[in-house]
Amino acid sequence: MKMTNMAETASAWNTTRLHVHRNSLLHMSFHWGHKTEILFSGWPGCSSGMYALALIFVFVLAMIVEWLSYCRIIKPGANKVATGFFQTAMHTVRAGLSYMVMLAVMSFNGGVFLTAVFGHAIGFLAFGSKAFRKSGGADKVPDLPPRN
Repeated sequence: MKMTNMAETASAWNTTRLHVHRNSLLHMSFHWGHKTEILFSGWPGCSSGMYALALIFVFVLAMIVEWLSYCRIIKPGANKVATGFFQTAMHTVRAGLSYMVMLAVMSFNGGVFLTAVFGHAIGFLAFGSKAFRKSGGADKVPDLPPRN
């Protein structure tokens, strides 16, 4: 096979691949707008209402991640083995939800990025900061150590 034929084939394949990517909703740099895909193929599509729902979903996911980081469900004196399994299950759920938020941000949509950041910020304010804790009691230790 001649080198020119290989180069022509590679060039044609790259041109075709670029053409396909230009017409899709996938972006490799930050962009703004509601025409994007987040987490699932075809979702939220081109509808502004579905885009708003997707932003709410990402916001709630980020808040749940923060809640799982600071919640106190386990009672003092509980069985250590059961506590260990429960903490492992909570850690697994938190990690999975954190990865879902990360994958949503990887849509490179500016609105999704800001929504995820604000979801984590509001979640930390509500569950991790001292702003809404009852005063006068000893600080309880969360079931899971906070992420670093």
